[in-house]
Amino acid sequence: MSKSDWPDSRILDLLGIELPIVQAPMAGPAGSALAAAVTGAGGLGSLPCAMLSPEQIRAETEAIRKAASGPLNLNFFCHAATPEDPVREAGWRDRLAGYYAELALEPPDTGAAATSRTPFDDAACRLVEALRPEVVSFHFGLPEPRLLERVKSTGAKVLSSATTVAEARWLESRGCDAIIAQGAEAGGHRGMFLDDEPATQVGTFALVPQVADAVRVPVIAAGGIADARGIVAALALGASAVQIGTAYLFCPEARVSELHRKALADARDDGTALTNVFTGRPARSIVNRAVRELGPISAQAPAFPQAGTALAPLRAKAEAAGSADFTPLWSGQAAALCRVRGAAELTRELAADALRRLRISA
Repeated sequence: MSKSDWPDSRILDLLGIELPIVQAPMAGPAGSALAAAVTGAGGLGSLPCAMLSPEQIRAETEAIRKAASGPLNLNFFCHAATPEDPVREAGWRDRLAGYYAELALEPPDTGAAATSRTPFDDAACRLVEALRPEVVSFHFGLPEPRLLERVKSTGAKVLSSATTVAEARWLESRGCDAIIAQGAEAGGHRGMFLDDEPATQVGTFALVPQVADAVRVPVIAAGGIADARGIVAALALGASAVQIGTAYLFCPEARVSELHRKALADARDDGTALTNVFTGRPARSIVNRAVRELGPISAQAPAFPQAGTALAPLRAKAEAAGSADFTPLWSGQAAALCRVRGAAELTRELAADALRRLRISA
């Protein structure tokens, strides 16, 4: 394969990759093994850093560098830290009280710390300056200008997710080198940051061409892309590359529990929903008991990421009993199209099949 085989090589040139495939940076499931396999196959491997300590980020980056020589993407969250809301958190604990009683658990500790999802800050920026990844991507917008300038001064290319045309324009105006157009089909957290209304989120087929028309920088399509047909469609809509998440969850390199793997294997096209009950932000998960009975969208759920604090003991007790009732089962809408493959094999197969289809249609 060569760059000239693809209809738009801007992402290949910009990021220094061989294949227009970005592995989605999925906090939790994606680690050094997955990122190294994708990078080694010619795509862009991504390491999600929002739930890792500085020491873990250094160790994971070192492991990727040892295993693969291509470009690396370090991904960070940019959410604004929200103050504690004792009244709302107390209401959430009251909402969960029946489940605690059912599972014979003590009521949650009101002083328990929230699930760690750290926004990009000075300490993270110093890590970027020290580790010097080729790509740095953000979710929920961009960091403050002084931090972004420091990131860009390292030579890293900057990506961020847009869920609307307005967000894409906002990102471009503030220096993003490429835009990830995240359609509503995507699994995991929505990258939305100018709006917080999940009901108006846009599907990939509608979003990608409108973003491609609205910005000058290259566009990476994300959401519901799980096979070569999706890649070809995204490129036809104006994307320069695709970002794939759910398909990589099926890979042995992904850090996915057996309960989550089983749910993915049984997934249907209509089996997911956007929900805020696990973290406080809209995210697409396979529907389970928590989503059905608490949401999908609950006005009682505390702000991100505090909603997960009171759910954590329920999740732990249920999982120990073999149940995923309270587990966030992140998945996009195209999970039923996915098959178990090694990450490197999957990356190469997707690219080869996409090229074959592009040549047939030419």
